[in-house]
Amino acid sequence: MGDPRAPMVLFAGQSHPSLAEDIAGHVGVKLGDILVHNLSSTETEVKLQESIRGKEVFIIQSGSKRVNNDVFELLTMVYACKTSSARKIVAVIPYLPYSKQCRMRRRACITSKLLAKLMCNAGINHLITMDLHQREIHGFFDCSVDNLRSSPFLLQYILDNIPNYRECVMVAKHPSSTRRVSSYAERLRVNFAVVHGELKEEEEREVDGRTSPPPTPIQIGNGTLPIVAPATFACSFPTPIPRYQQKIKPSLSLVGSVKGKIAIMLDDIIDDIEPWCLLAGFLKEQGAQKVYAMAPHGILSGNALELINSSSSLDQVVITNTVPLSNGLAISPKIHVVDVSKMFAEAIRRIHNGESMSALFTNITED
Repeated sequence: MGDPRAPMVLFAGQSHPSLAEDIAGHVGVKLGDILVHNLSSTETEVKLQESIRGKEVFIIQSGSKRVNNDVFELLTMVYACKTSSARKIVAVIPYLPYSKQCRMRRRACITSKLLAKLMCNAGINHLITMDLHQREIHGFFDCSVDNLRSSPFLLQYILDNIPNYRECVMVAKHPSSTRRVSSYAERLRVNFAVVHGELKEEEEREVDGRTSPPPTPIQIGNGTLPIVAPATFACSFPTPIPRYQQKIKPSLSLVGSVKGKIAIMLDDIIDDIEPWCLLAGFLKEQGAQKVYAMAPHGILSGNALELINSSSSLDQVVITNTVPLSNGLAISPKIHVVDVSKMFAEAIRRIHNGESMSALFTNITED
């Protein structure tokens, strides 16, 4: 009998063609022939230019600044492969869009769960991604998920490009990222510090209305619209603390020391660069010699290029190539991009050959 494995095909969307080419080069195959474009009405059209019946299809599509277009383009490509009788469809999404919207806040929705359901319903059988914002996102998908780690590549960058890396201190921008930072510090055998008092707006637990004051009568003309009296309860409840008392931010402080050290701020996503620049200035005031900003995913939205180049406190920004950069950001001398395409290529090879993925996580603690 012949090889029972199905033939492999790699397709790439329009979000990050250079990364797709690098991955295909490491795998040792050419990208499949597929036509993905936008019509004059801005609708997305996908046409397969080759037969994929009975084949194992890998679709490479990352998130970029055209996030909604990228998402729908991916869904259309997956559905086109499903209706063309592909044996298995594996989505390779280096940066999963909407991953930060994974908690219920106020009267919003958990958008990352919605995206997961859309992907699974479109036909995804397996997902390969990197450094999810929260590990709980795994549970949103009704298919297998492999969450790769960029930490080996970022740690290697520190070893290769910071000669006196033993003198560095890993810094958590906020207490919620302490686990990731301590993991890096343990492997480098250096100290770590935590910035306290800088609350990220998107991570705050906003008031959802359940502690709102009681309603007041509504004035209509010369009269008043009556309101229904609230129900009485047999037991009493504590009086809610007003929001202005709950959300008073403590003064900015640093748990740990960076005096005379190289401070490396670490998080999973760099989107708005302004808070990073402000914290870099704070660390310089605390005596840091140099300040690095490091994260797997560098979205760098808004006027990030101008802020990075003009900042006298932020010395370098280190990111991976999971998200495409504009031409200006790509040539900035203060931005260094680490290539992680080999990790995705090895994951694709192992999945296609039916090999264990655990080797990719050996000696890697949870980041």
